[in-house]
Amino acid sequence: MRIIIDVHSGCCNGVRKAISVAEDYLDEHGTLYSLGAIVHNDAEIRRLEQKGLRAVGYQDFHSLKGSTVLIRAHGEPPSTYRLAEASGVSLIDCTCPVVLALQKKIAAKYRELSSAGGQVIIFGKRGHAEVNGLVGQTDGHAVVVESMDDLEEKLLSGVIDPSRPLALFSQTTKDPEEFAAVAARLRQAASGLEVFDTICRNVSSRHKALREFAASCSVIIFVCGRESSNGKVLFELCRSVNPRSYKVESAEEIPAGIFRPDDIVGICGATSTTRWQLEKAASLVAGM
Repeated sequence: MRIIIDVHSGCCNGVRKAISVAEDYLDEHGTLYSLGAIVHNDAEIRRLEQKGLRAVGYQDFHSLKGSTVLIRAHGEPPSTYRLAEASGVSLIDCTCPVVLALQKKIAAKYRELSSAGGQVIIFGKRGHAEVNGLVGQTDGHAVVVESMDDLEEKLLSGVIDPSRPLALFSQTTKDPEEFAAVAARLRQAASGLEVFDTICRNVSSRHKALREFAASCSVIIFVCGRESSNGKVLFELCRSVNPRSYKVESAEEIPAGIFRPDDIVGICGATSTTRWQLEKAASLVAGM
């Protein structure tokens, strides 16, 4: 049995930087607050909690005067910065540069379209931290579309008005093919549509590479947190080309008895999966 770790898997640059900044601060100060989970990865969160990282919510800001709070790679809406200032909270802003650029682009386009009666549409997961930050750039007026069915429903109900100028953006971690399909459908419905492909290039290239990796292996072990939106998308991509794909949150969840002596076992994960977790899974498989 051969075991291969996908070289393209592991934390994206934005998440890796946020974790690194948190670790450096904790080494010096011992305690740091994170606005929400720093990464959708329970095992990594537990590791950082042992170093002193504490997750907090907006409701906690009033009691954190004089403290430091980290803004994770997903980014935040403008209201969060106003809340921090009003509460006397210092911020370490680890918003991913790709997300930050997207926020600025959406804010500028919203200002432009507002005067023309237009709409900003965001293809993404409603309620996701990144999407909340993007919608916040439009004072809450952007329309979030989660799927083709959701798009059809919003066109039928008039929530999206194709007679108005429209601008379509995407959450940075969405599936490029799904975004292309949404864009194509909107082009059919609306003549005044601008499409901005804002999917992170590191993420979009990972789709093609992961598809090839999954097809080259006889078994796939996909490691990711249960709350990882990106992980759900990438795992389904693996399973679409390799039916013998298994998603686990930790190495200990790998099912027994699923391997054959001649298997090529591929270990991969989401943009929130750390390298140490992939290596641990590979080590456990080797001992089975």
